[in-house]
Amino acid sequence: MFYRPEDGHGLPHNPFNAIVTPRPIGWISTRGADGSENLAPYSFFNAVAYVPPQVMFASTSTKPDRVDTKDSVANIRETGVFCVNIVSYALRDAMNQSSGAWDKDTDEFELTGLEKAPCETIACSRVAAAPANLECKLTQIVQLPGDANFAVFGEVVGVHMQDDCLVDGIFDVLTYNPLSRMGYRDYTVVREKFALNRPGQS
Repeated sequence: MFYRPEDGHGLPHNPFNAIVTPRPIGWISTRGADGSENLAPYSFFNAVAYVPPQVMFASTSTKPDRVDTKDSVANIRETGVFCVNIVSYALRDAMNQSSGAWDKDTDEFELTGLEKAPCETIACSRVAAAPANLECKLTQIVQLPGDANFAVFGEVVGVHMQDDCLVDGIFDVLTYNPLSRMGYRDYTVVREKFALNRPGQS
């Protein structure tokens, strides 16, 4: 099968996000200039550079109470900071609950019953139970083609890791089993790993 996206695919559901999988989930916490808290997951998310460490996520829809975007991007525009909370398998239901198109005054921490913890380098809350949190300062917001597509880039200025996720000095994903997004309504979880040496490495 071949199709041009501009012509449509003719299938019951869009296959695009089922092809680009699995995708890590950036569970983004922000605080508005008015002090309101927000927590929402984004599966267009990844690390993009080592030095300095940088991440990005993309928001691709709008809410009626935010005009051209969603709460996360709106808050980041106001404050210039955000926190990425890593999603473990154990937190899957809370993550899913926080994905709703809730009113901008809704605090998803309270909605899901998640404990907040303060960030160290930015004015923002983080998910206390997350295996890791990345405190980020905004570097740029890029408007992509499409009415509501914004890519948000941030420099990681603080890193939290749960002590029990460190095994012999390695941050071991098998201690918490990260959740990843597949296509449609599907997710997957990391329960095994293997290593490959690059050419020339011993």
